[in-house]
Amino acid sequence: MTEHPTSHHLRQPVPPAAPSASPARGPGSSPLGGVPDPRSALQQPGAAGFAPLPGAGFAVRGENGAAAGPPDAPLVTAGAGPGGGEPVAGHGRPRTAGGHAPYDDGLAARGAVGGAQPPEQGEPRPGEPRPGTGHVPAEGIGRPREGGRSRPPGDDGSSGAFVPPPAGAATGPAPVPPARADHPGESDEAAAARQAGGDRLRFIGAATRRIARGIDLDEIVLGLCRATVPTFADAILVYLRDPLPVGDERPTGPMVLRLRRTDRIPEEPDTNGIRLPVLPAQPDLGPAMGGSAAELAEVLNGGPLAEVLRGVRPLFGDVPAARTALPELLGDGTQLPGGRRVILAPLRGRRRVIGAAVFLRRPDRPAFEGDDLLVAAQLATHTALGVDKAVLYGREAYIADALQRTMLPDSLPQPTGVRLASRYLPAAETARVGGDWYDAIPLPGSRVALVVGDVMGHSMTSAAIMGQLRTTAQTLAGLDLPPQEVLHHLDEQAQRLGSDRMATCLYAVYDPVAHRIIVANAGHPPPVMLHRGGRAEVLRVPAGAPIGVGGVDFEAVELDAPAGATLVLYTDGLVESRIRDVWTGIEQLRERLAETARLTGPNPPPLEPLCDEVLDMLGPGDRDDDIALLAARFDGIAPSDVAYWYLDPKAQTAGQARRLARRALSRWGLEELTDQVELLVSEVVTNAVRYAERPVTLRLLRTDVLRCEVGDDVPQLPRLRQARPSDEGGRGLYLVNRMARRWGATRLSMGKVVWFELSMPPGAGPR
Repeated sequence: MTEHPTSHHLRQPVPPAAPSASPARGPGSSPLGGVPDPRSALQQPGAAGFAPLPGAGFAVRGENGAAAGPPDAPLVTAGAGPGGGEPVAGHGRPRTAGGHAPYDDGLAARGAVGGAQPPEQGEPRPGEPRPGTGHVPAEGIGRPREGGRSRPPGDDGSSGAFVPPPAGAATGPAPVPPARADHPGESDEAAAARQAGGDRLRFIGAATRRIARGIDLDEIVLGLCRATVPTFADAILVYLRDPLPVGDERPTGPMVLRLRRTDRIPEEPDTNGIRLPVLPAQPDLGPAMGGSAAELAEVLNGGPLAEVLRGVRPLFGDVPAARTALPELLGDGTQLPGGRRVILAPLRGRRRVIGAAVFLRRPDRPAFEGDDLLVAAQLATHTALGVDKAVLYGREAYIADALQRTMLPDSLPQPTGVRLASRYLPAAETARVGGDWYDAIPLPGSRVALVVGDVMGHSMTSAAIMGQLRTTAQTLAGLDLPPQEVLHHLDEQAQRLGSDRMATCLYAVYDPVAHRIIVANAGHPPPVMLHRGGRAEVLRVPAGAPIGVGGVDFEAVELDAPAGATLVLYTDGLVESRIRDVWTGIEQLRERLAETARLTGPNPPPLEPLCDEVLDMLGPGDRDDDIALLAARFDGIAPSDVAYWYLDPKAQTAGQARRLARRALSRWGLEELTDQVELLVSEVVTNAVRYAERPVTLRLLRTDVLRCEVGDDVPQLPRLRQARPSDEGGRGLYLVNRMARRWGATRLSMGKVVWFELSMPPGAGPR
């Protein structure tokens, strides 16, 4: 065996052997010297290929010199570095002239780089003898078969088996040869350059994947900082435009860059030399780093910073253009490392420059190389595109959230005789739009309509359809239609919007005077009634078909609504999920309401905490759908606080209405309001009697306010107008508008109701 050309270790000499008798090679054709050709002992005359020696167990060549064995078997190679001290490929990392590893992505798993994989347990490493054979495989020559065995020295790739070495030859372990790259014949400098290029590619791939994982702005900028420090730089400063432009929006005014985030390697207390700039406002970065960077930088038109940003390409800090631009960005008092230890990289999105990133290295670390500009350009490009994506996504989420919130009521009304509370939860923070809605609509006669619905889907289209159906329901409620008629018209409206517009809805009307509730259902989960004593029951309401099916009838039921009871309306997202069916969820809701009521004893639980307790029944995996929740506490109006009369439409009716109102106020102890009530009742009743053909209704309600309602069979609503001096009428509503606390008119299915409210005197009210 001869000495390896690049090895500094001498190996055991091999005794000379007879020249090979092979006709294909001469005595001097062996690349390893006088190693005999084993084909003379194995080749059969006329054979098309070669066969292994029985019992030898080594790989052989077949036709055309192809290796007999798995085609994907690894090629055991080795290379030598300067001085012969470099480790075997896959067991170490080459270093640059500065003595540091050029890249360590810190994200991907470390493994063999361009060399053989480590041998499995029980297999010898390259250069070690095989147990029981005394054979040392040659370096960089053969491809092993299964088991990791290589061809012996002197095999040129056409032999079939291995001939044991002559007697007296050394069979002990030989020194491990230096590592050699997979490309035989390349120089050490070329191998190091190829190694550095591969490391750069792996670093860029890992860094860009980390940047791309972010959804919002902070995650993307943080991903850039974490991927860069300390692998690529010792510190980084990221500046972004303030405010960031969105889409095709053209920014106005001068460009202002704000320091969004900065990161660095923790600095030792005894560090000497120039310290890297950071933002002192971030305590986790440590204010002991020295000079601080400016938080705001205004980019002057035609200035050096504007020219660098317009050029888009990253620049070293020692370039004249960057030397003049960096003080404008970081501030005049900022000290920077010398040489090529600073890179200024503009961040350009899809349409315009949106910021800049500054990469810095300490003086004790090797300077940036020319290829590092390409790395900085890739990082800047992926970061800028990610920021653009985050800004667009944020604007879309804002629009969707604003649309959803606009479709839902800002605040619930506080009608007489009922208290309300509500909750709305989107399906997820990333999908804040949906088709669930709730509403409470005051009706004539101190009644209130309670509505909850659910449009299929979680898209902007679902939210838009939900808004149309909610508006339609409000319009139909203003006509004082029965609940089943409201659902029928909603069904027709859904069919006009499209054939696939499906929704469920529950519509209920509560009358605080009669203490009754009328409910109609269109495929919605049934409501739950929580009574004062703590008993919770699921109301038996005919389910009906969903809205949008068409051609179906809806049925309404009338139920008792005792004072102190609570009606809970909800959408299916509260009771149905992937881990439970809807009826199991309804039973859990009923049990949760009953359990909450037991905690408060005989008094009903407060509405707001009750809604929170209901939502707490949701587990970690229960949020598959958005949730709308509406809770109504029925207080009702006592019969002693209600005065109701029917009046014939004749000329004397106005005087009769004044006398009846005076008696009711005297019975309630509200004599202070007698003059105002008589005047306003007279004006409203006179207008009703003038056009009515059926009896006129007069009702007084005493709650926290005094409410007067006058109904007739004329559908035309009165309008407030300014009467001219020559007009004989037209001043009644003007007086009502000036003297009443509130007033209004509501059209009914058979006429209208005009009402007004007066504030109660201090200390007066229902007993």
